[in-house]
Order: sequence, then C-alpha cells, then structure tokens
Amino acid sequence: MTDLRYPIGSFTFAPGATPLQRRASIREIADAPHALRDAVAGLDDAQLDTPYRPGGWTVRQVVHHVPDSHLNAYIRFKLALTEDTPTIRPYDEAAWARVADTARTPIDVSLALLDALHQRWRILLDTMGDADFARELVHPEHGTITLDWMLQLYAWHGRHHVAHVTALRAREGWE
Repeated sequence: MTDLRYPIGSFTFAPGATPLQRRASIREIADAPHALRDAVAGLDDAQLDTPYRPGGWTVRQVVHHVPDSHLNAYIRFKLALTEDTPTIRPYDEAAWARVADTARTPIDVSLALLDALHQRWRILLDTMGDADFARELVHPEHGTITLDWMLQLYAWHGRHHVAHVTALRAREGWE
C-alpha cells in the first residue's frame, strides 16, 4: 500500500543542480498555486473538511498550510540572500493548522495569497545566480542547508500537498 503521507514519495535532495534543473524547480514553484487551485476546484465544505488520510489534516488545512509554509520559505530565501548564514526559526506546522483562522478563512483567501506570493517568489528566483543558490542558512532541524536545497524542497512541497488532495479525490470518487 502507498504511504498516504507521501503520495509522491518523500523529499530527496539532488546535489549539483544544473541551471536547467533549477529552471524546472522554479517552474514547479510557479505552477503550484494553479495546481492547488485545480485540485480543490468544486469541493464543498464537507469535502474540504475531510482529512486526506486517517489522522491527517483536512483538505482545508492543507490549502491554508501551503501559503503558511511558502511564506516562511520566501522569508528564509530573503534572509539567506541578505545575511551571512542566518539561523532561521522553525515553526510548529501542526499547531499553525489548528489556529482558528484555518477553519474560518475561506480557502480562496489562501489561494489568492499563494498566487501573489508565488508571483513575487518567482521574480526573486529568476534573478538568482549560481552563487545565490549556493548561499547557506542554518535550520535547527536540518543543519546547514543551501538555497539549492530549499528550492528543491519547495518544488517538491507544492506537488506533495497537491497530491494529497488529488489522491483523496481519486479514492473518494470526487472527480
């Protein structure tokens, strides 16, 4: 049986990214808002409040989580580009998913936020060169990582959460 937590597999970093591979990751980040919007199109409140797996987040929580996470990622990129090996602050994603705004905010608000954020992030990513992607930051849970690592992680992250929704839709026959 497939692990419902990782419908596209867990993240693996591929060191030595080429400019072409980076472009592909940037394209995945740019496409994530549209893919998430398509994944949730037409879902009603009951479907949005369905966990994507037993014990997992609801679709609504996933939709709100993606911009929460990607906002943090964008800030981390900016910190790494403007400071020497900054130490970033992790956050409790599960606790964020339980904060009241997650249940009360229409998903369209988070989808619009993701659209705007990714437009801005894409511009930043398009301006970065090899030396920029080699810049480092310290994540207390992962150690010293590069912006190349972050780029690949967030290209995966968008696809990962879209797959949570699309796999649930397929299992439930919500096509």
